[in-house]
Amino acid sequence: MTRAVLREDRGPLRILTMNRPEARNAMNADLTAQMLEEGQAAAEDASVRAVILTGAEGYFCVGGDVKNMHAGVGAERSEDQKAADLRSRMEVSRILNEMPKPTIAAIEGAAAGAGLSLALACDFRVCAEDAKLTVAFAKVGLSGDYGGSYFLSQILGAAKLRELYMLSPILSGAEAAQMGLVTRAVESGAALEQAIVLGTRLAEGPTLALGRMKQNFLVTEHGGTLSDLLDSEARNHARSTVTADHKEAAAAFVEKRQPAFKGA
Repeated sequence: MTRAVLREDRGPLRILTMNRPEARNAMNADLTAQMLEEGQAAAEDASVRAVILTGAEGYFCVGGDVKNMHAGVGAERSEDQKAADLRSRMEVSRILNEMPKPTIAAIEGAAAGAGLSLALACDFRVCAEDAKLTVAFAKVGLSGDYGGSYFLSQILGAAKLRELYMLSPILSGAEAAQMGLVTRAVESGAALEQAIVLGTRLAEGPTLALGRMKQNFLVTEHGGTLSDLLDSEARNHARSTVTADHKEAAAAFVEKRQPAFKGA
């Protein structure tokens, strides 16, 4: 049986592909369970030094499977059961955001609802200029999941969060890049290719240092004080001075060459 999430390794770069093209990669129980499984595996695998999340056959992910919702799939469960199950599957957003290695969303076609939330959870977003991005929750009478309101407030601020969630406009990839919602907009069909270029660069970088940078970012994102951040920076900087990558970088500087980082 074809998996709903495909895994491909290109050296230290892992590519995860949401694979329900017949439904524009809408999120059903299989896809969300496998996303959680694959996200955790990528986070824990030391040989993986950067992760790309994309969708099969020209679509990133249109969010939850509205056809399943209309058909009443899972309607027999209690409200508490639904909430507990959803919360466990939403953990993949935290994993993508917090794993100690760079994560990149490669967006073609559409990213909507929870699909957009997954893209926002990543460190970088490479988006086709003609892709369509929308929060979409209000259009189907839902309040939102997969951490989108948290990530959007961090990226664009509280005022834009309210506008995009409550009015749910459809943005092109070019418009999203202009407002800073995505990292860069590229030609249609080139998002994965350009994400691989970026991902390869990051995967060949000083992985431990990049992961510790993310730890520092999270201190302020989670409401830490300047003192908390300085504590985190001091601790992580000191740890980084004894890594093989730092020693290699120092030697490369003296020898006037490019460092060859090993992620150690």
